Amino acid sequence: MEEKLSDYITYITVEKGLSFNTISAYRTDLQKFQCFIKKERIVLKDANSDAIQKFIIFLYGEKLDARSISRIIVSIRNFFQWMILIGDLEVNPCESVRSPKVWKKIPEVLSLEEVEDLLAQPNTSTPLGLRDKAMFEVLYATGLRVSELVSLQLSNLRLELGYLNCLGKGGKIRVVPLGKSAISSLESYTSYSRPDLLKDNNSEFVFLNHRGKKLTREGFWKIITSNGRVAGIRIKIKPHMLRHSFATHLLQRGADLRSVQAMLGHSDISTTEIYTHILNDRLKGIYRKHHPRI
Repeated sequence: MEEKLSDYITYITVEKGLSFNTISAYRTDLQKFQCFIKKERIVLKDANSDAIQKFIIFLYGEKLDARSISRIIVSIRNFFQWMILIGDLEVNPCESVRSPKVWKKIPEVLSLEEVEDLLAQPNTSTPLGLRDKAMFEVLYATGLRVSELVSLQLSNLRLELGYLNCLGKGGKIRVVPLGKSAISSLESYTSYSRPDLLKDNNSEFVFLNHRGKKLTREGFWKIITSNGRVAGIRIKIKPHMLRHSFATHLLQRGADLRSVQAMLGHSDISTTEIYTHILNDRLKGIYRKHHPRI
């Protein structure tokens, strides 16, 4: 399987153009399956639905949750589909296998007050503070993924026209509008702070670390969690929380689901619908509070 795995990784890299993170996830999932069938003395071409079911049982024994197992099965299903495509297999053994039931997890969001506290936290009298302020404003204004934020390049910014474009999952480019606060923060950062951080380096990336290099996702995670802690926000802030808050607050104020889907870069609207659960909870609260017969 090792040779086939290498060829498949090349295929999804070159032909499909998947992102580095997606490719890394596929590799990890398939290597786990490779180790399993090797231990079970199962030849790849002889792996049937029974072998997949045994693998699922093995994954549960490894204490993986249903969401992780479901993702791994999708990786294996796509791998076998590729083997059919190249003529090495006739039937996908995963087709008759039912993935574990995954309950949609409602994302945690910040309240408007907590967002305001976070946005007000960075010390904008310093280069790093200006950068942090710009990053938080952009995330809340656009709903970008953190990976998309740190991958933004100067050529992606169209501040004079009030938008930016970003490269999302699957190599898809989307245009996202920017609000006045985000534009102002970006202009201040790119004009005053970024040149100071850049020093003698050359970089097309918008957001830089203190060494003038591209900021990483891990670096951003440390920045937003420390700012949230200092701002006194009671819940532990996670990197995607501003993205979730962006979507939820738009829907709460009457934005239609399709527009939010486009701005978030979701290929399937069912992914965006998770935010309506939060909206429904809010409506239920309003109903209980104000209906005269409750």
